[in-house]
Amino acid sequence: MIKLDILYEGKAKILYETNVTNELIQFFKDDATAHNAQKLEIISSKGIINNYISEYIMNFLGKKGIYNHFIKRLNSREQLIRKVKIIPIEFVVRNFAFGSIIKRYNLSNEYKFKKPLIELFLKKDELNDPLINDDLIVELGWVTRSELENLKNKALIINKHLINLFNKINIELIDFKIEFGKTVYNNENKLILADEISPDNCRLWDKKTKKNFDKDIFRNNTGDLIEGYQEIIKRFKITIES
Repeated sequence: MIKLDILYEGKAKILYETNVTNELIQFFKDDATAHNAQKLEIISSKGIINNYISEYIMNFLGKKGIYNHFIKRLNSREQLIRKVKIIPIEFVVRNFAFGSIIKRYNLSNEYKFKKPLIELFLKKDELNDPLINDDLIVELGWVTRSELENLKNKALIINKHLINLFNKINIELIDFKIEFGKTVYNNENKLILADEISPDNCRLWDKKTKKNFDKDIFRNNTGDLIEGYQEIIKRFKITIES
């Protein structure tokens, strides 16, 4: 397997083509962004930590039957992944009210939903990732209505698994964002979990102290981001190779 040209560069990752048709290399950057990249800093080793945490979580979900794009970690910053065509929808699963939803609906902080809430956002930075509804998603042809329902159900199943995983290390999963993509080889067109799952796209709070170990540290200038992310590494007992 040989790394070739850059296919795509986002805020936190770079995707490289390889000489294998259905495989890409995903590189984790140290860039930290907030407020649709209006706030940007380079934070040394953030990409390394996210690479290891995402590997751990994707492997965990794979063992639970959640097929995803992760194949293997190549080194401290890179993963080998399955090539997919990303569905331009961000699936946000909320167990508690925090962040933007509070302002939108005047909810109380940390309101616990009776059942997990799913919100769908158009993945488009220049439009500030607006909310989007099912009918428009189907109208624009990204997925069929049945595929969308299946993805929502899958997001809820992922939520259950992640709640259980984080409970074991005394972490409350407040909310998280995931993305899905369609496989692009052998005419398979299978919808699978893609992107990453890390403190960059989850809200993770200590169950007792409510101290957070996620990107809100950077968004709100409340401490050392790396220290927060390393707490997740420590609790999962992940070993980062030197």
